[in-house]
Amino acid sequence: MENNAAFERLLSIMDDLREKCPWDRKQTIHTLRQQSIEELYELADAITTSDWKSIKEELGDLLLHIVFYAKIGAEQGQFTITDVINGICEKLISRHPHIYGDVKAEDEEAVKQNWEKLKLKEGKTSVLSGVPQSLPALVKAMRLQSKAKTVGFEWDTTEQVWEKVKEEVQELEEVVGTGNADEIEGEFGDVLFSLVNYSRFLKIDAENALERTNKKFIRRFQYIEKKAAEKGKTLDEMTLGEMDELWNEAKKC
Repeated sequence: MENNAAFERLLSIMDDLREKCPWDRKQTIHTLRQQSIEELYELADAITTSDWKSIKEELGDLLLHIVFYAKIGAEQGQFTITDVINGICEKLISRHPHIYGDVKAEDEEAVKQNWEKLKLKEGKTSVLSGVPQSLPALVKAMRLQSKAKTVGFEWDTTEQVWEKVKEEVQELEEVVGTGNADEIEGEFGDVLFSLVNYSRFLKIDAENALERTNKKFIRRFQYIEKKAAEKGKTLDEMTLGEMDELWNEAKKC
């Protein structure tokens, strides 16, 4: 009952905003799109740092956007928030026959395989068709590989995947010598794709791993900037050796 009351309160506020607020009245599904993407990335940032306070806040922002889209959908005579909720409920039930039916699924991989089979029965033409085209490339690589795995397109061992990584690196080294920019880019992409595959076998989220490194680089680089300023210098006035010394200091902090 408490959940119902909170959700009804949000719907009521959305109704008020859509009727009385000039900014909210003006919004369309297209003007909200970029904001929704930004909100999702803000949630991703909070998850990366395990900032639970921010996670709660960002989830609220995303929920607002869902309600907003549903409100506009109702105004356009397309669907209501009830349709949205019932739709996902029906999908979850149909996609979990091991819970709501008589299908057996002993582990996580069996669940994923059943999920993809059901999607194909629903009319999907490819196991990969559910991967959004607009996903960032690194995330898309992870999703493509995970989906291919559900139909058995997968290496057997971590060692095999690492050998593939080394093979792709060697091919990149060979093509770098040609100076052919297009081929170099293609081989570099193959190296990245193989490393993403290796991350899956290590049970590491490649996107999160890279973001952690990004944050680490920012923290250390800003340490160099701070220490340079304390010495009355800008970075372009320092030698690489001086900056490297500060970098090593930053690594100890």
